[in-house]
Amino acid sequence: MPHTNTLDPNRTALLVVDIQEAFRNAIPDFALVASRTSIAVRGFQVLGMPVFVTEQYPAGLGRTAEEIRLVLPEDFEVFEKTTFSSYKAEGFAAALEDAGVGQVVLCGLETHVCVNQTAHDLLEQGVQVHLLTDAVCSRFEHDKYAGLAKMAGSGVISSSIEMAFFELMRDARHESFREIQALIK
Repeated sequence: MPHTNTLDPNRTALLVVDIQEAFRNAIPDFALVASRTSIAVRGFQVLGMPVFVTEQYPAGLGRTAEEIRLVLPEDFEVFEKTTFSSYKAEGFAAALEDAGVGQVVLCGLETHVCVNQTAHDLLEQGVQVHLLTDAVCSRFEHDKYAGLAKMAGSGVISSSIEMAFFELMRDARHESFREIQALIK
């Protein structure tokens, strides 16, 4: 039986928080995080697992980064919000519940604001949060590290894209192993 702090493919979803075009020039690691997040999205799609995306005030901050939009289906539903927590976006909590999600793999920006508040709201609802530390960023490193520390102190589990993929597959004989392996090479 797997440990309770490892991902269970039957109840896990990926949540991409606010990786939007307006932040591209404001956040030093934006391009890297957008690229890494597109890998996470593709991997979750390969594994047949739910993917959720939120956008903070898209009328002012633009849409989700092109690197990510290009790997999403054309009719993909994005949850728009003005609240900092994605959990508070209209319809999001119901969508999570409808999908039977008990674990969320979380990435996005900014680490210390929207990602942090989303993680805490998910924890409050009894959802286990695994944070992709290689796919989060803030404008300033000290804010990123403050967000990481606060979330870890509250019970968020540090992870990475590769770690999450391998926990979800569990075995090199998994039917998607070669395709996932190709994504992370």
